[in-house]
Formats: sequence, C-alpha cells, structure tokens
Amino acid sequence: MATLPSAPPRRLRLDPRIVVGVLLVAASTLGVTGVVQGLNRTVPVYRAAEPLVPGARISASDLVATPVRLGPADSLYLSGPVPPGGYVVTRTVAAGEMVPLSALGTAAGLDTAAVVVDLSTRLSGSIVPSAVVDLWSAPKKAGSTTEYGAPVVLVSGATVVRTIAPQGLVTAAQQNTVELQVPREDVAAVLQAVADGARISAVAVSEPVHR
Repeated sequence: MATLPSAPPRRLRLDPRIVVGVLLVAASTLGVTGVVQGLNRTVPVYRAAEPLVPGARISASDLVATPVRLGPADSLYLSGPVPPGGYVVTRTVAAGEMVPLSALGTAAGLDTAAVVVDLSTRLSGSIVPSAVVDLWSAPKKAGSTTEYGAPVVLVSGATVVRTIAPQGLVTAAQQNTVELQVPREDVAAVLQAVADGARISAVAVSEPVHR
C-alpha cells in the first residue's frame, strides 16, 4: 500500500493587534500600580510645635516630624535634615500647621525685630502668640508724672511672639509684658516710648489663624 505524504505542520500566526493590546494592558496596570504606590507613600514633614512668627529663628527643636501622604505636594513643605543654623520664619505659621517652604528664608533681608514691652493695660484674651496687634502710646504730659496725653498708634500691625505672665505676688493693676515682632524702622520709637515712661497698650486687630 502506498504511503500518503504527511501534511507539513501548520504555523500559528499571531495577530499583531493582540500583541499591542497585551502591551497596552500591561502598561496600564503598571501605571495604576505606580500611582497607588505614590499615593500610599508617606513622607516625614515638619509641623510647628509652637506658633512661628516672622523674624523668628527656628531649629529642629521647634519642629515635630509627622509622616503624611501628600503625593506631589510633599515638595512644598519642610522635610529632611534641618541645617545647624536653622531657618528664619518669614510669615506666621500656626501651631500644629505643616511648615511650608514658602514661609522660610534666611536672615538676609529681614525687616522686623523682636522687642519686649511692658503694657500699662491688661491683655485681652485675643492677644496670644501669632496674633496681630496695634501698639498704642499715651505720652506723659510735660512736667507731670501722673497725667498723660491722648494715645496715638505707635506701631501698626505688630505680631505677638509670646506673652509673659507677671511673676510673684501681683495685682490686676500691674503691667503685663509681651514680646512683639515689629518693623525695624519702628524699633527706635518703641524704645523711646518705653524710656519716656509712656502708657503703652496693645489692641488686637486680627486673631491667629488655626488650621
């Protein structure tokens, strides 16, 4: 009996469209995985341990590292090692707020200075660290030790650094002391008013921002 010739093996042809589809699905899966991993990634970002005011120099002890998920926004906030010289605050940062890099700078170009003032009136409850106040001064009348002239604004828009409670046995009529951040050009006027024995008062114009 004659043997019939065997048919050659049939080659499977792979549709290029299938290959492209598989590659697209794989790429899409990897992309989604990368996005999810990025969103789940935590970065240690610094928060302010206490209110930070313009002109204050801060170091690592003034900051609290907190792991947060910010995604692409993490580059906008302070993280990583704090340099030995610290930073200088250029705008108010509330206690507990993440410290934005835009609120930090160097000592160069600062136009404010800190002064400590004894106030002749009691502090209102709204005068707390990071609040903005106007400083008023009533000068002594010439030749008098008990009479004062009409009060005028000595400094407008000063920032409260801290309040200092009276020490020891005191009465409600005694002075309160406050540390303020004031424009450098107003420092001389403040010191002169203190030296002349003027009655100085602080009036809140805005309360600190809480986030």
